[in-house]
Amino acid sequence: MNHKAGFVSIIGRPNAGKSTLMNAIVGEKLSIITPKAQTTRHRIMGIINTDEYQLIFNDTPGIIDPKYGLHKSMMKFVDDSLEGCDVIILIAEVGEKDISEEVAMRLQNAKVPIILALNKVDLMPQEQIEEKIKFWTEKNIFASIVPMSALNKFNTQALQDEIVAVLPESPAFYPKDQLTDKPEKFFASEILREKIFYRYKKEIPYSTEVSIEEFKDEETIIRIRAIIMVERESQKGIMIGQKGSALKNTGTAARKEMENFFKKKVFLEMFVKVKERWRDDKRMLKDFGYND
Repeated sequence: MNHKAGFVSIIGRPNAGKSTLMNAIVGEKLSIITPKAQTTRHRIMGIINTDEYQLIFNDTPGIIDPKYGLHKSMMKFVDDSLEGCDVIILIAEVGEKDISEEVAMRLQNAKVPIILALNKVDLMPQEQIEEKIKFWTEKNIFASIVPMSALNKFNTQALQDEIVAVLPESPAFYPKDQLTDKPEKFFASEILREKIFYRYKKEIPYSTEVSIEEFKDEETIIRIRAIIMVERESQKGIMIGQKGSALKNTGTAARKEMENFFKKKVFLEMFVKVKERWRDDKRMLKDFGYND
């Protein structure tokens, strides 16, 4: 059997389960996950290697109608991912009634196989699942449809098998021991941002960005200095909390997960800064890695 390799783009609307799916298939938590929409802001790569194939997954931001410069950059990550991919995975919740206009626009000119990952089937009776499969089959745009549950890892191997079946023959693109293309400090910033999404309400998470100013990997400890950017002074006060309690608790949760991720002790230092309308500031977006 000849070796196969290719790029697989995972797309869908916010909260469809894209990040959960990639983490489940790759076997590592590379993409942060929260109950809030638009948690994923970057294109995040996860690589699977076997003797027979190499799958290069791209988890992408949830497809939305952009309102800020940040959103436009997020949608560019989606479009760039689709341009060079060999397979598209559209992940949709089993209860979804149709493809959104923004998603349909990106699928209409696809020249590669599209596989539908019908997620969260554990929440629906089998009879209704079969009706949903029939509904999606009649659209005649999918190479295959896989009912699954990313959270419970149900049928994720079946989905992987469907991907491999339509993958082109090719040598590997990346070394066999490579898991992702992101540097360690990227994951430090994402872990801290995940804790912010979990611990703060309303607009705070969406008005926040995390930048790692220093990442020193020493023999027994990693020293990290992080900047948390918000858009208003009032948000800075909420982020810090009374006598610094909110920020301290967020930092403690982030540090513990960083230590688990990096398998080493972590010293985390955090500073909160204000930059009005950073989500529409081209220079700031470039500094944060959105407008490369």
